[in-house]
Amino acid sequence: MARDLQLKQEWESVVKFLSDKFADGDTLDLDSIIYLIGVQELGKGVQKFKKDEKINLMHIAICRLLEPYGYYEFEFIDPDGWPHYKVLEELPVLKPGEQTVLMKEAIVKYFSSEEAEA
Repeated sequence: MARDLQLKQEWESVVKFLSDKFADGDTLDLDSIIYLIGVQELGKGVQKFKKDEKINLMHIAICRLLEPYGYYEFEFIDPDGWPHYKVLEELPVLKPGEQTVLMKEAIVKYFSSEEAEA
């Protein structure tokens, strides 16, 4: 239970930080945060993206977030500068709530490792 409380507090801290920085204090949801991570990982800065590019950005983020768990591995950057990952292990079947917890945990880890590298 203590681990759940710690994750909740760390998640709320990440949401507040990102919401203040990117959404003028409006609360960002999980999908918005995944999208922001995709933009960060692409590394091309702020620009307009087409709908399919936005989906690809979210895919990049999910691959990057789940890489430390052994599900994906970075493979290469294509000529357009987009990172590609290969599947190492299929994701287990998770209930929607379990998926959300996994992604929140991965996001908290992502930002704590980014902070450590800064």
